[in-house]
Amino acid sequence: MASTAQLEVDPTLLIDSEYGSETSGYDTSTQSLASSVNQYILENGRRYHAYYGENKNMLPSDEIEQDRLDMLHEMFLLLLDRKLHMAPVENPQRILDMGTGTGIWAIDAANEYPEAEVVGVDLSPIQPTWVPPNCRFEVDDLEKEWTYKPNHFDFIFARCIAQAITDWPAVMKQAYRCTKPGGTIELWETGGILYSDDNSMKPDNETKIFYEHIAEAMAKTGRPAHIEGSNLVEYLENAGFVDVVVNKVKLPHGPWAKEKRLKQAGTMALIAFDTGFHSYGMAAFTRILGMSNEEADKLCYGGLNAVRNRANHTYTYLHIVYGRKPEESK
Repeated sequence: MASTAQLEVDPTLLIDSEYGSETSGYDTSTQSLASSVNQYILENGRRYHAYYGENKNMLPSDEIEQDRLDMLHEMFLLLLDRKLHMAPVENPQRILDMGTGTGIWAIDAANEYPEAEVVGVDLSPIQPTWVPPNCRFEVDDLEKEWTYKPNHFDFIFARCIAQAITDWPAVMKQAYRCTKPGGTIELWETGGILYSDDNSMKPDNETKIFYEHIAEAMAKTGRPAHIEGSNLVEYLENAGFVDVVVNKVKLPHGPWAKEKRLKQAGTMALIAFDTGFHSYGMAAFTRILGMSNEEADKLCYGGLNAVRNRANHTYTYLHIVYGRKPEESK
């Protein structure tokens, strides 16, 4: 997909001002969201997951975060011409959405494939109750032993789950076992490395500095500091998947791109950033890096203010990788 060409900046922008204001399950119980899975902690004015461990996912799970996740879903659809996935999936009967979040992707998949059973799994019970009849949600940890039958799913999907996965090879091994021969898996991650095509990103760019601190925190938790397409390819191929395809799409940080679609996507990204820097940064910086709340808050606001600045034309890559389980898989 033609997505790595140099991005053009919209020449109409003023560069001296800023944007506006600021059926089986896993080995643990998945019965209708028992009260224990609703455990949470309040920290930094936000609600965080607690049931599977406070640091299992250091992003909040409150309504503010849910709104951000739904905004990102729309942004991704815009970037990919309203496609829910890039893999050539035909007539799937069973679909698994790993790390479903608010469940919005699973719900859309259930509507797009009404003959399929769609299961969304997440650490937190934040999904809606009114969903298509062929869609359901389970609360569980993907890094625990799966008890789905072997060769069960036609399609397994995951998007932006890197911050909550420590042992990628183990998760991919279980995904491989539970994928039907000939079935497909597709993974999306946003990388976490900042780029600029016009040298507008200076060494002291505060968004860049924010990303570097996130990478440091992830490394200390034993999770990959950055997830690139090459990492996802390695995970899939080592698990046994074949015919692996790699795509990457540029995601502008703000509405500075000349192309209309990218400008709209960048606008959505900027709106999501209003809460996104604090969502990703506060728990990671205070719990893992030992910063004070004030230090962490300053770093988060610095990253936000840098993407609001029209003089900064930065972006990240959305990495999309998919592969197939061989037909004659043992």
